[in-house]
Amino acid sequence: MIVGHIHSMESMGLVDGPGIRTVIFFQGCALRCKFCHNPDTWEFTGGEELTPEALVKKISRFKPYFKQNGGVTFSGGEPLMQPEFLLETLKLCKQEEIHTCIDTAGVGQGNYDEILSYTDLVLLDLKEITKPAYESMTGRPMDRFDEFLEALKRNGTKIWIRHVVVPGLTDSEEHMRELKAYIDRIPNVEKVELLPYHLLGINKYEVMNLSYPLSNVPAMDKEQTRHFQETYFNQYGGKQC
Repeated sequence: MIVGHIHSMESMGLVDGPGIRTVIFFQGCALRCKFCHNPDTWEFTGGEELTPEALVKKISRFKPYFKQNGGVTFSGGEPLMQPEFLLETLKLCKQEEIHTCIDTAGVGQGNYDEILSYTDLVLLDLKEITKPAYESMTGRPMDRFDEFLEALKRNGTKIWIRHVVVPGLTDSEEHMRELKAYIDRIPNVEKVELLPYHLLGINKYEVMNLSYPLSNVPAMDKEQTRHFQETYFNQYGGKQC
């Protein structure tokens, strides 16, 4: 019997894909991103244990709210780190005609081609664009991300890219030009969203007695982030799926 570990669920998500969405947060992540605001999802143990059938039963209760363009978004943690459970859940969602979205950093396991065949949209968290910068930001090599990105290209899966703008790390004009050049080479990107770095997750580190890597970094200026968005990524309008 396939069982997944679920950290939590949000019933009325409005920023995790098109429309009104149920957001399922998976337990477990292999990355240790400097700006992570969910360290409580890192460990692979814990959370609620559910079968794919039980989870989809919960999701289906919210179908009346999805209307024309809503659905379910699998987030985390990292949903690709529970590939068998994710795949079976995606299959059941498609049987229920529920729009499926994966919110992922692209570092996982399993058969990506099969998983993507049941996925309508991927929210791709693009941490960094060069191997040294990526490893510095996440604590892991970029190779596994590259594998997933190639699978996305191969399958033509719709992609919405998200990139966190961090003061002193990813907030320069040069970085934005390089980021745009990197994204322009990915043919199936429909939307790019720059997210200003915030401090909302710091209290979790304190509660868990963990050291926060960016403790001396201020929140990113929202107006500057908006400037970058309009200057470099205005062409990506974000078509509805």
